[in-house]
Amino acid sequence: MRWALNRLALAITSMVALAFLVPLAVATRQIAHDRALGDARQQATSLVTVLGVDADPALLTSAVASTTAGSTGRLAVHLPSTGTIGTSHASPSDISVVSQDRRSAVVPAPGGVAYLQPTVLTDGRTVVVEAYVPDAEMHRGVWTAWFVLGGLAIALVGGSVLLADRLGSVLVRATRQLAQSTRLLGGGALTTRVTPLGPRELRDAANAFNTMADDLRSLLDKERELAADLSHRLRTPLTALRLDAEAMPPGPIAERMRQACDLLDEELEAIITGARLGTEARGQERSDLVEVLADRLAFWSVLAEDQERPWEVVGGDVPVMVPVPRSELIGVVDAMLGNVFSHTPDGTAFRVSVSPDGLLVDDAGPGIADPASAVQRGVSGAGSTGLGLDIVRRAAEASGGRMVISRSPLGGARVGIFLDAPVSPPPPRRRR
Repeated sequence: MRWALNRLALAITSMVALAFLVPLAVATRQIAHDRALGDARQQATSLVTVLGVDADPALLTSAVASTTAGSTGRLAVHLPSTGTIGTSHASPSDISVVSQDRRSAVVPAPGGVAYLQPTVLTDGRTVVVEAYVPDAEMHRGVWTAWFVLGGLAIALVGGSVLLADRLGSVLVRATRQLAQSTRLLGGGALTTRVTPLGPRELRDAANAFNTMADDLRSLLDKERELAADLSHRLRTPLTALRLDAEAMPPGPIAERMRQACDLLDEELEAIITGARLGTEARGQERSDLVEVLADRLAFWSVLAEDQERPWEVVGGDVPVMVPVPRSELIGVVDAMLGNVFSHTPDGTAFRVSVSPDGLLVDDAGPGIADPASAVQRGVSGAGSTGLGLDIVRRAAEASGGRMVISRSPLGGARVGIFLDAPVSPPPPRRRR
């Protein structure tokens, strides 16, 4: 944009400079030409005055030699009887025509022009005074004037381009700042604000951007509070469910119900805490994928045992930190594991592989026939909400990775998150 403004200023000032320079150059040349002819006319007139007093050849010879033009061979007097006094450059035919017409004229001569001035003596004879003007005299000072005009034009064009560059730098800086702030805001940095710079229109745009960012942050805060309130409302039915579990006779089922109530209570607490966190804090939060996976497998393993599902865990020897809040990472792991329990029959085996490269969940079920539609939000081919795999996809993109849906080595579906370049899972290390 800055270079475009400079080019625009260069084009406009160049056209303006040319519009003035061309007529000035022509006028300068014409002025020099008229000045040279004016000098020749003045010299010829001075000799005409002498001829009006006395036409003696000796006197005329002395008069011609006493002038500057005569001493340099550029002045002559053509007498009809005695011949030419001085140095003549005009052709005899031109002199004869001027003598007959008795009108002054400018005729071409070798290396310049000749000004011919006729005059009539007292005895009726016509005398022609010739003043020669060489080409160098007619162009004297023209090149100097043209160089001065050209230098002035270059200085004016350069100054205008420099001024346009200075003004353009303010516009470009303000525009770049606004564009950069827009990208940062789109990336989740809600504290980004723009310092108003440049002309009034750009300052208005910067103020409008700041107002929009404030409104957006306020709106997101209200949405988070609403999500926290909705999650808190689930505590009432959870309390009733816990009381029913406490009233059940002692046994495995009662114990499992109490554990489920405890886990559900922890999940609600995590959801409320995560929902009330600011966007900046949520963006800076990092969670251990291995730790979250271990906690969630403790919950799902109970259901897997109840449904007689063989399962195994591969990897998990080192922590895997991902830039995702813990509450969201729990939702991702639950969505991937819950997909196995929801869409495969009881007794179907599954395998979980975790490594610094990501998380993979393979099952031995029927697989996913249409992976493209499976990740569409709100679309499900098995009667569910259709949000699970979309949650996984958004979390993978937020962490800088990608989600993969393909055929599992177990024969069913593979759903996974690759945090970086996909690699083969590590050698199996089974854990029940």
